Amino acid sequence: MSNKSNDNQPYYPNGTLRLLFERSSCRSFLDKKIPQDILHTVLEAGVHAPTAGNLQPYSIIEIEGPEKKQKLAEMCGQDFIGKAPVLLLFCLDLHRNERWAKLEVAPFTATSSFRHFWVSFQDTVICAQNICTAADSMGLGSVYIGTVIDMPRELQAMLNLPKKVFPVVLVCLGYPTSRPKAAKKLGADVVVHSESYHEIEDHQLLTAYNEKYRDTQLPVTEERLEALLKVCRVCHGEEFASKCAGKVKENGFINRAQRYFGLHYKADLMPEGNDEYLRLMEEFASTGSRNINRQPRRRLSSALCPASRNGKRKP
Repeated sequence: MSNKSNDNQPYYPNGTLRLLFERSSCRSFLDKKIPQDILHTVLEAGVHAPTAGNLQPYSIIEIEGPEKKQKLAEMCGQDFIGKAPVLLLFCLDLHRNERWAKLEVAPFTATSSFRHFWVSFQDTVICAQNICTAADSMGLGSVYIGTVIDMPRELQAMLNLPKKVFPVVLVCLGYPTSRPKAAKKLGADVVVHSESYHEIEDHQLLTAYNEKYRDTQLPVTEERLEALLKVCRVCHGEEFASKCAGKVKENGFINRAQRYFGLHYKADLMPEGNDEYLRLMEEFASTGSRNINRQPRRRLSSALCPASRNGKRKP
Protein backbone atom coordinates (compact mmCIF):
# COMPACT_ATOMS: atom_id res chain seq x y z
CA MET A 1 0.00 0.00 0.00
CA SER A 2 1.51 3.29 -1.07
CA ASN A 3 1.58 6.14 1.41
CA LYS A 4 2.50 8.80 -1.13
CA SER A 5 0.04 11.56 -1.79
CA ASN A 6 -0.82 13.66 -4.81
CA ASP A 7 -2.59 17.00 -4.99
CA ASN A 8 -5.97 15.40 -4.24
CA GLN A 9 -4.99 12.86 -1.59
CA PRO A 10 -3.89 13.35 2.04
CA TYR A 11 -0.47 12.18 3.13
CA TYR A 12 -0.14 9.50 5.82
CA PRO A 13 3.22 8.68 7.45
CA ASN A 14 2.57 4.93 7.19
CA GLY A 15 0.08 2.29 6.11
CA THR A 16 -1.33 1.76 9.59
CA LEU A 17 -2.39 5.40 9.85
CA ARG A 18 -3.90 5.25 6.38
CA LEU A 19 -6.04 2.29 7.46
CA LEU A 20 -7.22 4.11 10.58
CA PHE A 21 -8.01 7.38 8.81
CA GLU A 22 -9.73 5.76 5.82
CA ARG A 23 -11.69 3.08 7.70
CA SER A 24 -15.39 2.99 6.78
CA SER A 25 -18.39 0.74 7.39
CA CYS A 26 -19.08 -1.76 4.60
CA ARG A 27 -22.65 -2.95 4.03
CA SER A 28 -22.28 -4.45 0.56
CA PHE A 29 -20.15 -7.55 0.03
CA LEU A 30 -18.97 -9.61 -2.91
CA ASP A 31 -20.21 -13.18 -3.15
CA LYS A 32 -16.71 -14.38 -2.34
CA LYS A 33 -15.64 -16.67 0.46
CA ILE A 34 -12.92 -15.47 2.82
CA PRO A 35 -10.00 -17.95 2.61
CA GLN A 36 -9.52 -19.78 5.89
CA ASP A 37 -5.90 -18.70 6.28
CA ILE A 38 -6.87 -15.03 5.96
CA LEU A 39 -9.80 -15.40 8.34
CA HIS A 40 -7.58 -17.24 10.84
CA THR A 41 -4.99 -14.46 10.70
CA VAL A 42 -7.64 -11.80 11.28
CA LEU A 43 -9.08 -13.70 14.25
CA GLU A 44 -5.63 -14.27 15.75
CA ALA A 45 -4.99 -10.53 15.50
CA GLY A 46 -8.16 -10.00 17.51
CA VAL A 47 -7.24 -12.32 20.35
CA HIS A 48 -3.90 -10.55 20.68
CA ALA A 49 -5.70 -7.38 21.81
CA PRO A 50 -4.92 -6.15 25.33
CA THR A 51 -7.21 -7.26 28.17
CA ALA A 52 -7.23 -6.59 31.91
CA GLY A 53 -4.94 -9.08 33.61
CA ASN A 54 -4.58 -10.81 30.23
CA LEU A 55 -7.76 -12.74 31.14
CA GLN A 56 -9.44 -12.46 27.68
CA PRO A 57 -13.01 -12.49 29.05
CA TYR A 58 -14.72 -12.88 25.69
CA SER A 59 -15.72 -15.45 23.11
CA ILE A 60 -16.39 -15.01 19.40
CA ILE A 61 -19.07 -17.00 17.62
CA GLU A 62 -18.10 -17.35 13.96
CA ILE A 63 -21.16 -17.81 11.71
CA GLU A 64 -20.98 -18.80 8.05
CA GLY A 65 -24.06 -21.01 7.65
CA PRO A 66 -26.65 -19.38 5.36
CA GLU A 67 -29.63 -20.28 7.55
CA LYS A 68 -28.23 -18.66 10.68
CA LYS A 69 -27.02 -15.63 8.75
CA GLN A 70 -30.45 -15.13 7.24
CA LYS A 71 -32.10 -15.57 10.62
CA LEU A 72 -29.82 -12.92 12.12
CA ALA A 73 -30.57 -10.58 9.21
CA GLU A 74 -34.29 -10.95 9.92
CA MET A 75 -33.83 -10.50 13.66
CA CYS A 76 -31.77 -7.34 13.18
CA GLY A 77 -33.93 -6.02 10.33
CA GLN A 78 -30.98 -5.50 7.97
CA ASP A 79 -30.90 -7.64 4.80
CA PHE A 80 -27.20 -7.17 4.03
CA ILE A 81 -26.28 -9.14 7.17
CA GLY A 82 -27.42 -12.35 5.48
CA LYS A 83 -25.19 -11.64 2.46
CA ALA A 84 -21.96 -11.10 4.39
CA PRO A 85 -19.62 -14.12 4.01
CA VAL A 86 -18.82 -14.21 7.75
CA LEU A 87 -20.57 -12.93 10.85
CA LEU A 88 -18.76 -12.64 14.18
CA LEU A 89 -20.75 -12.32 17.38
CA PHE A 90 -18.58 -10.93 20.18
CA CYS A 91 -19.67 -12.08 23.61
CA LEU A 92 -18.60 -11.13 27.09
CA ASP A 93 -17.61 -14.52 28.56
CA LEU A 94 -17.11 -15.05 32.28
CA HIS A 95 -18.15 -18.69 31.98
CA ARG A 96 -14.76 -19.87 30.72
CA ASN A 97 -12.79 -18.10 33.44
CA GLU A 98 -15.19 -19.42 36.08
CA ARG A 99 -14.60 -22.99 34.83
CA TRP A 100 -10.84 -22.39 34.95
CA ALA A 101 -11.06 -21.07 38.51
CA LYS A 102 -13.06 -24.11 39.62
CA LEU A 103 -10.63 -26.51 38.01
CA GLU A 104 -7.72 -24.77 39.75
CA VAL A 105 -9.64 -24.44 43.06
CA ALA A 106 -9.51 -20.62 43.01
CA PRO A 107 -12.11 -18.18 44.43
CA PHE A 108 -14.26 -16.54 41.79
CA THR A 109 -16.92 -13.81 42.05
CA ALA A 110 -16.50 -12.07 38.69
CA THR A 111 -20.17 -12.57 37.78
CA SER A 112 -21.13 -10.69 40.96
CA SER A 113 -18.71 -7.84 40.28
CA PHE A 114 -19.63 -4.73 38.35
CA ARG A 115 -15.90 -4.02 37.99
CA HIS A 116 -15.36 -7.33 36.21
CA PHE A 117 -18.41 -6.80 33.99
CA TRP A 118 -17.41 -3.26 33.01
CA VAL A 119 -13.78 -4.08 32.26
CA SER A 120 -14.75 -7.30 30.45
CA PHE A 121 -17.15 -5.33 28.26
CA GLN A 122 -14.30 -2.99 27.35
CA ASP A 123 -12.02 -5.93 26.57
CA THR A 124 -14.63 -7.50 24.29
CA VAL A 125 -15.03 -4.33 22.22
CA ILE A 126 -11.26 -3.79 22.04
CA CYS A 127 -10.92 -7.30 20.58
CA ALA A 128 -13.64 -6.53 18.03
CA GLN A 129 -11.89 -3.36 16.87
CA ASN A 130 -8.58 -5.20 16.55
CA ILE A 131 -10.31 -7.64 14.23
CA CYS A 132 -11.92 -4.88 12.14
CA THR A 133 -8.58 -3.15 11.69
CA ALA A 134 -6.88 -6.43 10.81
CA ALA A 135 -9.67 -7.16 8.32
CA ASP A 136 -9.14 -3.79 6.61
CA SER A 137 -5.43 -4.52 6.33
CA MET A 138 -6.24 -7.77 4.48
CA GLY A 139 -8.53 -6.09 1.96
CA LEU A 140 -11.75 -7.01 3.75
CA GLY A 141 -14.57 -4.73 4.85
CA SER A 142 -16.55 -4.76 8.07
CA VAL A 143 -19.47 -3.15 9.85
CA TYR A 144 -20.69 -3.25 13.44
CA ILE A 145 -24.29 -4.28 14.20
CA GLY A 146 -25.36 -2.98 17.59
CA THR A 147 -29.00 -4.09 17.47
CA VAL A 148 -28.08 -7.48 18.93
CA ILE A 149 -28.53 -5.74 22.29
CA ASP A 150 -32.28 -6.08 21.72
CA MET A 151 -32.25 -9.88 21.51
CA PRO A 152 -29.86 -11.43 24.06
CA ARG A 153 -32.22 -14.24 25.06
CA GLU A 154 -32.89 -15.20 21.44
CA LEU A 155 -29.18 -15.26 20.66
CA GLN A 156 -28.41 -17.31 23.77
CA ALA A 157 -30.94 -19.93 22.63
CA MET A 158 -29.97 -19.82 18.95
CA LEU A 159 -26.22 -20.14 19.55
CA ASN A 160 -26.21 -22.26 22.73
CA LEU A 161 -24.57 -19.53 24.81
CA PRO A 162 -24.00 -20.58 28.44
CA LYS A 163 -25.66 -18.48 31.13
CA LYS A 164 -22.58 -16.38 31.85
CA VAL A 165 -21.86 -15.60 28.18
CA PHE A 166 -23.51 -12.35 27.06
CA PRO A 167 -23.74 -11.08 23.44
CA VAL A 168 -22.25 -7.61 23.00
CA VAL A 169 -21.91 -6.76 19.29
CA LEU A 170 -22.10 -8.40 15.86
CA VAL A 171 -19.59 -7.75 13.07
CA CYS A 172 -20.08 -8.52 9.36
CA LEU A 173 -16.96 -9.39 7.38
CA GLY A 174 -16.36 -9.79 3.67
CA TYR A 175 -14.81 -8.38 0.53
CA PRO A 176 -16.54 -5.04 -0.22
CA THR A 177 -18.19 -4.46 -3.58
CA SER A 178 -16.59 -1.02 -3.32
CA ARG A 179 -14.73 0.78 -0.57
CA PRO A 180 -17.09 3.35 0.99
CA LYS A 181 -15.74 6.83 1.61
CA ALA A 182 -14.72 7.44 5.22
CA ALA A 183 -17.29 9.42 7.19
CA LYS A 184 -16.35 12.85 8.48
CA LYS A 185 -15.55 13.00 12.19
CA LEU A 186 -15.32 15.61 14.89
CA GLY A 187 -11.68 16.59 15.16
CA ALA A 188 -9.32 16.09 18.08
CA ASP A 189 -9.64 19.80 18.84
CA VAL A 190 -13.28 19.13 19.80
CA VAL A 191 -13.13 15.78 21.59
CA VAL A 192 -9.70 15.93 23.26
CA HIS A 193 -9.46 18.02 26.44
CA SER A 194 -6.17 19.11 27.97
CA GLU A 195 -5.79 18.18 31.66
CA SER A 196 -9.51 18.60 32.43
CA TYR A 197 -12.88 18.88 30.66
CA HIS A 198 -13.46 22.20 28.89
CA GLU A 199 -16.77 23.41 27.43
CA ILE A 200 -16.42 25.07 24.04
CA GLU A 201 -18.66 27.97 23.02
CA ASP A 202 -22.05 27.14 21.51
CA HIS A 203 -21.11 28.61 18.14
CA GLN A 204 -17.91 26.52 18.07
CA LEU A 205 -19.88 23.37 18.84
CA LEU A 206 -22.44 24.07 16.13
CA THR A 207 -19.69 24.88 13.63
CA ALA A 208 -17.96 21.58 14.38
CA TYR A 209 -21.14 19.55 13.92
CA ASN A 210 -22.19 21.49 10.82
CA GLU A 211 -18.81 20.74 9.27
CA LYS A 212 -19.11 17.06 10.18
CA TYR A 213 -22.61 16.75 8.72
CA ARG A 214 -22.29 19.16 5.82
CA ASP A 215 -24.73 18.47 2.96
CA THR A 216 -26.76 15.94 4.98
CA GLN A 217 -29.93 17.96 5.60
CA LEU A 218 -33.14 15.94 5.40
CA PRO A 219 -35.95 17.45 3.29
CA VAL A 220 -39.13 18.23 5.23
CA THR A 221 -42.23 16.19 4.51
CA GLU A 222 -45.51 16.23 6.41
CA GLU A 223 -44.96 12.66 7.55
CA ARG A 224 -41.41 13.29 8.79
CA LEU A 225 -42.32 16.49 10.57
CA GLU A 226 -45.27 14.93 12.37
CA ALA A 227 -43.14 11.95 13.45
CA LEU A 228 -40.46 14.30 14.77
CA LEU A 229 -42.92 16.49 16.66
CA LYS A 230 -44.61 13.43 18.16
CA VAL A 231 -41.30 12.36 19.69
CA CYS A 232 -40.73 15.91 20.96
CA ARG A 233 -44.14 15.98 22.66
CA VAL A 234 -43.61 12.63 24.37
CA CYS A 235 -40.15 13.53 25.64
CA HIS A 236 -40.37 17.23 26.45
CA GLY A 237 -43.94 18.47 26.00
CA GLU A 238 -45.87 20.69 23.62
CA GLU A 239 -43.78 23.82 24.17
CA PHE A 240 -40.61 22.01 23.10
CA ALA A 241 -42.41 20.50 20.09
CA SER A 242 -43.43 24.00 18.97
CA LYS A 243 -39.84 25.20 19.38
CA CYS A 244 -38.60 22.27 17.28
CA ALA A 245 -41.17 23.01 14.58
CA GLY A 246 -39.98 26.60 14.53
CA LYS A 247 -36.37 25.48 14.09
CA VAL A 248 -37.35 23.23 11.17
CA LYS A 249 -39.28 26.10 9.55
CA GLU A 250 -36.37 28.51 10.07
CA ASN A 251 -33.86 26.10 8.52
CA GLY A 252 -36.09 24.78 5.76
CA PHE A 253 -34.91 21.24 6.51
CA ILE A 254 -34.63 18.67 9.30
CA ASN A 255 -31.15 18.95 10.74
CA ARG A 256 -28.94 16.01 11.60
CA ALA A 257 -29.53 16.14 15.36
CA GLN A 258 -33.30 16.16 14.80
CA ARG A 259 -32.96 13.31 12.34
CA TYR A 260 -30.82 11.19 14.68
CA PHE A 261 -32.71 11.70 17.92
CA GLY A 262 -36.19 12.27 16.55
CA LEU A 263 -36.47 9.94 13.56
CA HIS A 264 -33.70 7.33 13.78
CA TYR A 265 -32.61 6.68 17.37
CA LYS A 266 -36.00 7.87 18.56
CA ALA A 267 -35.66 9.59 21.92
CA ASP A 268 -39.07 8.36 23.10
CA LEU A 269 -38.27 4.72 22.36
CA MET A 270 -34.60 4.41 23.36
CA PRO A 271 -35.27 4.23 27.13
CA GLU A 272 -37.78 1.40 26.63
CA GLY A 273 -36.67 -1.97 27.96
CA ASN A 274 -34.39 -0.59 30.67
CA ASP A 275 -36.08 -2.78 33.30
CA GLU A 276 -35.60 -5.85 31.11
CA TYR A 277 -31.90 -5.09 30.66
CA LEU A 278 -31.53 -4.75 34.43
CA ARG A 279 -33.24 -8.12 34.90
CA LEU A 280 -30.82 -9.65 32.40
CA MET A 281 -27.89 -8.22 34.34
CA GLU A 282 -29.30 -9.66 37.56
CA GLU A 283 -29.61 -13.07 35.93
CA PHE A 284 -26.08 -12.76 34.59
CA ALA A 285 -24.85 -12.02 38.11
CA SER A 286 -26.81 -14.75 39.92
CA THR A 287 -24.08 -16.97 41.36
CA GLY A 288 -25.26 -17.62 44.89
CA SER A 289 -22.60 -15.27 46.31
CA ARG A 290 -25.07 -12.55 47.26
CA ASN A 291 -23.17 -11.69 50.41
CA ILE A 292 -20.33 -10.44 48.23
CA ASN A 293 -22.62 -7.70 46.89
CA ARG A 294 -23.26 -6.32 50.37
CA GLN A 295 -19.65 -5.53 51.13
CA PRO A 296 -18.81 -1.81 51.35
CA ARG A 297 -17.16 -0.35 48.28
CA ARG A 298 -13.41 0.07 48.36
CA ARG A 299 -11.16 1.77 45.86
CA LEU A 300 -10.05 -0.67 43.20
CA SER A 301 -6.39 -0.05 44.01
CA SER A 302 -6.92 -1.15 47.62
CA ALA A 303 -9.01 -4.15 46.58
CA LEU A 304 -6.23 -5.52 44.38
CA CYS A 305 -3.69 -7.81 45.94
CA PRO A 306 -0.13 -6.40 46.25
CA ALA A 307 1.09 -8.52 43.35
CA SER A 308 -1.47 -6.87 41.02
CA ARG A 309 -1.58 -3.40 42.52
CA ASN A 310 -1.14 -1.47 39.29
CA GLY A 311 -4.34 -2.94 37.80
CA LYS A 312 -3.13 -2.39 34.25
CA ARG A 313 -4.07 -4.30 31.14
CA LYS A 314 -1.48 -6.83 30.15
CA PRO A 315 -0.08 -6.83 26.64
